Amino acid sequence: MSLEGKLSAEILIVAPHHEHHGVWSGRPHHFSNVSPGKIKKVHLHEGDWGSVGSVIEWHYVIDGKDHVAKEVVESIDEENKAVTFKVIDGDLLKEYKSFKAIVQSIPKGEATLVRWTFEYEKLNKDIPHPFKVFEFVVHLSEELDDHLVQA
Repeated sequence: MSLEGKLSAEILIVAPHHEHHGVWSGRPHHFSNVSPGKIKKVHLHEGDWGSVGSVIEWHYVIDGKDHVAKEVVESIDEENKAVTFKVIDGDLLKEYKSFKAIVQSIPKGEATLVRWTFEYEKLNKDIPHPFKVFEFVVHLSEELDDHLVQA
């Protein structure tokens, strides 16, 4: 049995694709204002906001429990409006040998199709797939949509 996994989902939002992408690629620290119940704080550890190679630390809450993830911005694809984050430290690495999250904002008529992909390798077969974290980021994109539409 393989320990590697991949989750992918698409949701339709109203906010323009470039605005959704802009927050994920260059202003993730705004999430503590967008969704203060889910994101406690976002710190820049190395580099600059919006730069490949920057290291970002997220403090977030799932099911009432505090979590931390330190991620490196592995790539920012401005043409395809995609950002890849690679987890390098934190709670996720207690269960996963490797963990990447890719978010892409695709124009679809007057709306935006947001595609989330997780690529990961579990430490052992007893570790569950990261469905709760996946649901968390999808809901975060929906909350970001509400925030951008109201702005």
